[in-house]
This record gives sequence, C-alpha cells and structure tokens, in this order.
Amino acid sequence: MSILLINPQDVSQPIGPYSQGALVRESGSWLHIAGQIGAPVSGQAAATFTEQADLAWANVCHVLKDSGMEVTNLVKVVTYIVGTENIPAMGPVREKYLQGHCPAATLLIVPALARPEWLVEIEAVAFKSE
Repeated sequence: MSILLINPQDVSQPIGPYSQGALVRESGSWLHIAGQIGAPVSGQAAATFTEQADLAWANVCHVLKDSGMEVTNLVKVVTYIVGTENIPAMGPVREKYLQGHCPAATLLIVPALARPEWLVEIEAVAFKSE
C-alpha cells in the first residue's frame, strides 16, 4: 500500500494522534464508510459515551473487514461527538482500534446527532492498493 502520511513542518503540528494529510499514489480501491454509530446489530444505542464510541469504532472495523481492508487502510476519519465533556473518553477508545495508525482526522463537537440517544458518529475513507 502506498499511503504517505503528511505533517509539514510549516503547519501547526497535530494536537493528537492524527496526520495533517494522507497522500495516495497508487491505483486501488477506495472505501467511503458512512457514519457509524454506537449501536450493535439491534440498533439500540449503548448506554454510555464510552460504550457508544467502542461500538462505533467496532462498526467501522466491520465495514473495513467486509471490504477486505483493515484500520491501516484508513486515510481519513471524521468523528462527531455530542458535548465537549466526552472528548477525553474518545482518545483511549480510538487508540484501542487504530493502534498507532494516524490517518488524517477531524473531530467535530456538535449539539446533537440524528437521534437524541446518539452521542458519537464516525465516518471514514480507506484505500487499498490493487
């Protein structure tokens, strides 16, 4: 796979485990993962933010796996969180799944998601060389 993670010295360095850009220089397959929420197959949102974050990341990983990819194929991740108080809980869950991989990333704090019980939603883009 040819993904080059970019962190220019002329740009403010990331404040967390992510890269400023991700450059793909090969032909291959792109996967755009729709927003994944913190709910299992039943669709019932988990009770706590941490449980929801864990399930949302697990769901991202299931989509990757069914596409023949893994977390190291992630190029870009966008995370939506309800409430700034949930930011500290997100990092350890994210690291549990990414295990040091640092794709380009954006974190947005929003007043609400599509359903009131949802506290986190993760969308992503992945690439795999052919």
